[in-house]
Amino acid sequence: MSDAVPVEGFVSDGYDRVREVFQDLLRDGRETGAGVSVWRDGREVVRLSGGWVDAARHHPWRADTLVQPYSLSKSFVTLAALVVVRDGALALDEPISRYWPAYGVGGKERTTLRQVLTHRAGQPRFPAEAAGLDLLDDAGLRESLARAAPEYVPGTSLGEHALTYGHLVDGILRAGAGTTLGEVFNERVRPALGLDAWFGVPDDALERVADLEYADPEWPSQLHAAPWLRIPDGTLDVERANSRSWRQAVFGAVNLHTTATAMARFFSELTSEDGPVRALLGPQLHADLLASQVTDFDEVFGTRITWTLGFVRDRGKIAKGGIGGSAAWWSLKHRHGCAYLTRRLDDHSRAAAIAAALDDDLTVVGED
Repeated sequence: MSDAVPVEGFVSDGYDRVREVFQDLLRDGRETGAGVSVWRDGREVVRLSGGWVDAARHHPWRADTLVQPYSLSKSFVTLAALVVVRDGALALDEPISRYWPAYGVGGKERTTLRQVLTHRAGQPRFPAEAAGLDLLDDAGLRESLARAAPEYVPGTSLGEHALTYGHLVDGILRAGAGTTLGEVFNERVRPALGLDAWFGVPDDALERVADLEYADPEWPSQLHAAPWLRIPDGTLDVERANSRSWRQAVFGAVNLHTTATAMARFFSELTSEDGPVRALLGPQLHADLLASQVTDFDEVFGTRITWTLGFVRDRGKIAKGGIGGSAAWWSLKHRHGCAYLTRRLDDHSRAAAIAAALDDDLTVVGED
């Protein structure tokens, strides 16, 4: 491997193949900055950091480097919603209009929180009327969703709510519980789970954030999900994504900033009956979080998929990926939690290669 590509970290016995694959990705130029972590039996058995955090290639990726993993963020929006359900302020199967009357129009009168969390609320994208809104106009974007008619009768079809997921949950939390997505996550979910993860990166952590870059300048227009990502303008603009204002805002569907170690550890504890996720949610909601809720053709993914309340699930894994190539998963076969987080926006072949080195299959984790 070229000495010009920085790599640091460790692999425990039996995980040498993961290091080899990661080094190959960096050497071949398929990766320019990423972190890999694997947790098993309560300890980190792989921690690898490679490449750079910046386009100028001055600063190497470190174990504590934060990066935006796009839709992996949605799983933590789900957790924030379920914390408030456990409090009794919301219910999964009550009409949202009970809490948010302005939302209950145009065919959304009976839409439920469960339908939102399982991507069946009929609002997989922002309406055309939101096209002129700024990316960070939270109130305007929420209100556009409240006014809009759904694209299909809620509960009758499936399509990942690619950009709208966080704004829908935030609107429900504001109306039904007098709080916000950012407050619930940062004040309750993040501390309870011990996560190095942020909706709204604090000042003292901004220097740890990696800059995003395109593998190909045409990448945004080539995505299967492109039609669902056009409004508001700028969600795939790396100059905007790399700005301080974006990193310190809350755009729940996509802009969590976190580390590979944090995500792998989270997934390694996800199913544990004495773990922090179950302690946070209680036994019933923990079971609901992990259980298959719907299996159907997902229009945004472009394939048939099974959703839990916050994850993709199949016989081999419970997982979530993000457009651009980041992914994290719990292997039902091997009982390990894994994460591959990248700043180089491309397909999921790099994460899939790491998964294959672990004898895992990452089929269907992203949005492209």
